[in-house]
Amino acid sequence: MLGIIVGLAQEARLAERYFPHAKIALSHAHEAGAKRAVASLKEAGVTELLSFGCAGGLDRTLQPGTIQLADYVFVEGKKYPTSPALNTRFGAGQAVIGGGVYHSPIMLDRAVEKAACFTRSQCSTVDMESGLVAQAGLPFAVLRVVCDDAGRDLPPAARDGLREGRIDIAALMGSLIRHPLQIGALISLGRDAAHARRVMERFLQKITS
Repeated sequence: MLGIIVGLAQEARLAERYFPHAKIALSHAHEAGAKRAVASLKEAGVTELLSFGCAGGLDRTLQPGTIQLADYVFVEGKKYPTSPALNTRFGAGQAVIGGGVYHSPIMLDRAVEKAACFTRSQCSTVDMESGLVAQAGLPFAVLRVVCDDAGRDLPPAARDGLREGRIDIAALMGSLIRHPLQIGALISLGRDAAHARRVMERFLQKITS
């Protein structure tokens, strides 16, 4: 039985559409939520795990919309290899990159932080769920799409506007009022994230048809 862990509600909806028989758990885009999500999936009896959704780019050559089927997850200096069998099921051999995913307990919202993580790990991307999936003791895969590139500082609203894995309009507007100069960066980020979701949906259509 497949269990899928995602960070955001919109990612959960996408996973439900293309993996209707899987059990899906939402981390709400923070590490404590990821721990609870993994525990709930294991309690439900899943036998294999997929970490799914958006990721931040660490490698400056990667553009938003790049799909990664990771070879390993890097957690606290240790590499956890993904399952070759699951990688085959989820699109190995398609137009995806491999490489590593760096697990971070917090959102990396500054380009300098991403650069430091890349230097330390040589991982292609970063997220806040895959490390917990890797340490769960079950066969696992990581299927992610780059939503923001390594050279970009995220606008404050990317962090302030999220509440429990969903966009909180009041919090988003409050962030825009406090930091009005971020509007252009936020629009650009939203455009790239929408492009990334479209690319991932096309990829899922291909591997599940």
